[in-house]
Amino acid sequence: MFQIVRKEEMAKGTIIRFDIDAPKIAKKIKAGQFIILRVNETGERIPLTVADKDEFAGIITIIFQVVGKTTALMRTLNEGDVILDVVGPLGKPAEIEKTGTVVMVGGGTGVAILHHVAKAFKEAGNYVIGIIGAQEKEMLIMENEMISICDELVVTTDDGSYGERGFVTIPLGKYLDERYDIKLVYAIGPIVMMKNVCKLTKKYKILTMVSLNPIMIDGTGMCGGCRVKVGGETKFCCVDGPDFDGHKVDFDELEKRNSLYLKDEKDSLLYSIR
Repeated sequence: MFQIVRKEEMAKGTIIRFDIDAPKIAKKIKAGQFIILRVNETGERIPLTVADKDEFAGIITIIFQVVGKTTALMRTLNEGDVILDVVGPLGKPAEIEKTGTVVMVGGGTGVAILHHVAKAFKEAGNYVIGIIGAQEKEMLIMENEMISICDELVVTTDDGSYGERGFVTIPLGKYLDERYDIKLVYAIGPIVMMKNVCKLTKKYKILTMVSLNPIMIDGTGMCGGCRVKVGGETKFCCVDGPDFDGHKVDFDELEKRNSLYLKDEKDSLLYSIR
């Protein structure tokens, strides 16, 4: 059993933060890795990349958006409640090294994952530029946490309700035009956002890493459900990733696979709240 020691409702209550007491995982997990949890004995297993950790307190932080039956159930949990299973760390850690100037680009709930990785790059001695975006001001998360990490931070909203109006690719393009010391771009967010970031950075021949979150079941490479095409080869996101060279990812195939069960997911949510 894993106890929820803190709960925070973010972004209109559709994005939730849990701090979970998991000392063994907190001691081992590194930036970019994920856990798989199961709320109860009849629940499904879902993967969530860890947004932060406090090794000394034995706490891991996960942030999720309510999109289906399981995340809707998780939203009903409160501080003091327990989650039956939390398994991790899983996946390969992000490759963190001192490279110079790095640009961290996040959209939506991807900002939560980006935060842990950006923190690691900063601790490694890099100059960190952050670009985070959301559809509107009320959907923006972790701005203060990113401010505390980044040397520079740009915020965008699609509707212009906060920060710069437009997509994250607009300020990214400006940085790529104006700065010649950028060694790496790291992008996490919706598939279409990562795809467009990679299209842009490919023109500048700048290494761009993305963190993928395809359909996943067991998280150990056994089921093959999380397969993605990278550089023309089939990879399993759970054991080969979740980080990959974005210029080699077949985003079109990934988008199709991730949309296979959207209707079932919506139906399960509707059925669960009737």
